[in-house]
Amino acid sequence: MMQAPSPSDYQPLACRACVHGDALGFDFSMAFQPIVDVARREVIGYEALCRGLAGEGAAAVMAQVNDSNLYRFDQTCRVKAIELAARLGLEGYLSINFLPNAVYRPELCIRTTLEAARQYDFPIERIVFEITEVERVRDSEHLHTIVEYYQRSGFKTALDDFGAGYAGLNLLSSFQPDLLKLDRQLISQIDRNPVKATIVRHTVAMCLDLGITPLAEGVETTEELAFLLGCGVERFQGYLFARPGFETLPVVRWPS
Repeated sequence: MMQAPSPSDYQPLACRACVHGDALGFDFSMAFQPIVDVARREVIGYEALCRGLAGEGAAAVMAQVNDSNLYRFDQTCRVKAIELAARLGLEGYLSINFLPNAVYRPELCIRTTLEAARQYDFPIERIVFEITEVERVRDSEHLHTIVEYYQRSGFKTALDDFGAGYAGLNLLSSFQPDLLKLDRQLISQIDRNPVKATIVRHTVAMCLDLGITPLAEGVETTEELAFLLGCGVERFQGYLFARPGFETLPVVRWPS
């Protein structure tokens, strides 16, 4: 159970303190993985993924996150992603994961993000907040409030890892994000699994009915890609196109 926030948690953090890890007590960096539109052969954005300073995986970073520093970690991720994306000249959307249980009051928690966007001259309309759940959201109405506030503020939102963990239909019924990211476990070998195929076909149809853009994560084979294109999916992310690049924007390999 997360501890109650202290008054200092509501104060916006200085961008420099976040970029250099001063406010957190440990430092980390970011990798970027492309998000593509295959039909247009276009990179439409990148997801920022936390990494250790030597490129260690996200698990090594998350092992240092606990109830006492969850809020500051969430804030620091945002600033680091924006600063590095701006430095790399990232075009298109920047997707940033956020932990919903770390957001106490969205109008206060967003201040550091807005400050970073202004400081590094990164347009807020090109920022996508991905809802990532490492624990169950205790108050779905609170999450609805967060998403609604972010959307009103000009940010786009995405529901990450749909079909895995806590990211399911109950959560989707509480709010409608701009994008829904189909979990890679649903995508793996979908061309050879009729049950997965049925689930994904109907999920994509549901997204289109709700005005939500579906995005397939973890695409690794041309067979998976072909099946998903046939379902109406247009946006993709996965090793078939590029692995995450540590502190760089990797080159996309377009399937023939």
